[in-house]
Amino acid sequence: MKVRVSEGDIARFEADAVVVNLFEGVTAPGGGTGAVDRALDGAISRLIAEGDIRGKAGELVTVHTLGRLPAPRVVVAGLGSREGFDIDAVRNLAANVVRALRRPGIRRVATLAHGAGIGGLDPEACAQAIAEGSLLGGYRFLKHKSAADDERAEIGEVVIVEHDAAKVAAMQRAVERGVVLAEATNLARDWANEPSNHLTPTIMAERSAQLAREAGLEIEVLDREQMEAKGMGSLLSVAKGSAEPPKLIRLGYRGRGGDGWDLALVGKGITFDTGGISIKPAANMEAMKADMTGAASVIAAAWAIARLGAKVNVLAIAPCTENMPSGSATKPGDVVRAMNGRTIEVINTDAEGRLVLADALCWANELGAKRIVDVATLTGAVTTALGDVCYALMTNDDAFCREVEAAAAAAGEKTWRLPMWKEYDEYIKSDVADCRNVGAGNRGAGTIVGAKFLEPFAGKTPWVHMDIAGVDNMSSDRGWVTKGASGYSVRAMINLALRMAEG
Repeated sequence: MKVRVSEGDIARFEADAVVVNLFEGVTAPGGGTGAVDRALDGAISRLIAEGDIRGKAGELVTVHTLGRLPAPRVVVAGLGSREGFDIDAVRNLAANVVRALRRPGIRRVATLAHGAGIGGLDPEACAQAIAEGSLLGGYRFLKHKSAADDERAEIGEVVIVEHDAAKVAAMQRAVERGVVLAEATNLARDWANEPSNHLTPTIMAERSAQLAREAGLEIEVLDREQMEAKGMGSLLSVAKGSAEPPKLIRLGYRGRGGDGWDLALVGKGITFDTGGISIKPAANMEAMKADMTGAASVIAAAWAIARLGAKVNVLAIAPCTENMPSGSATKPGDVVRAMNGRTIEVINTDAEGRLVLADALCWANELGAKRIVDVATLTGAVTTALGDVCYALMTNDDAFCREVEAAAAAAGEKTWRLPMWKEYDEYIKSDVADCRNVGAGNRGAGTIVGAKFLEPFAGKTPWVHMDIAGVDNMSSDRGWVTKGASGYSVRAMINLALRMAEG
């Protein structure tokens, strides 16, 4: 799908569908909607008076033009109340429109810049949100599906029609930025939706190398022997049970030039998680193909940051392996040593994500990262705590976490910070090692315990941990979020890097 901005009159624009809008409670439409209404001899006003169009949020009413406009159909999109309308609503509206119009015969859609008129929102921000929402809402994973032609119908182009020529260039730049953010999110979705036999650690490394070539990124991939030489016993303990070799992927982008890394993005890359010796129940285990969502997210984010040319130096580190049971697998009660020398008693082999992240965080510090964000489908406990509405943040640096929260909010992603009080350190104390990989006893706070385990490996570097396990996979479409892999965290990390680049 292409998204672009064009100067013109929405009432005269040639498209398969024209999208206008209406706030709730408005009885006489103005602006672009008013122009279309007049061209339709007041049809929209009559439908408002008759109660068929109310302007409620999520409402989409199709009006057939019967030759009165170049476009054969007009969609009136409800914006809801003016007070509650924001950029996130624009993004969700664009996504809902694309899904509603995705059928044979509709290839080009023309739309107003929702919210940029009487809504009072910044036109550039609206244009970017429409680009993001259109591409995110139109996403489907059909790679392995034999679908009928009508099921594969796609909108080819979305055109934002702007009457003020002076605004078009800036809005087009905003659209181009939104397209990159959405394409990165959809890339991460593709990888997370991919069956694990089609996305092993080796294949992830190969795909990462291809992205690096496209975007001019540095790439380094450590194999088992190189990880052993670095003392990455924590990561390798997870890989012991699998016939698939582990890979530790590093992408580097030097947007400002010079030495040093302003930001490291570290993502959990378990390409399939059986739980290891502490094996999971069979029910829903197929979803564990997506336990590498964190790795896909940081790789996609780095790819986008490079494409946007942000003046910031960014690392993406993805520790990738399967977690399988076998005669060589790590057993409950085993003690392993991480890269920084910290010893870990492995109580539960299904708490493996933190084990691979531990060495990846150590490597980020060794490489000189000034700030670190890690993202992982780490704990089932976060779903119990927060459901599928938001994801959890935990940190060792309040100021840095506020920056991450702002970056996520700009992406339309809700977050909630959980405490990291020192009392929780007691939960991971071990009698035989420096720490244990799950909490002692049945004391709860599983999401916090996961972060507390990771905290010493981040060291004194400002660090934020994202636990996205509750939002990584959705059961249905919801605004810009689509069924299956959601792509949460990708645009938040890109936004963070862009904000850092702007100072």
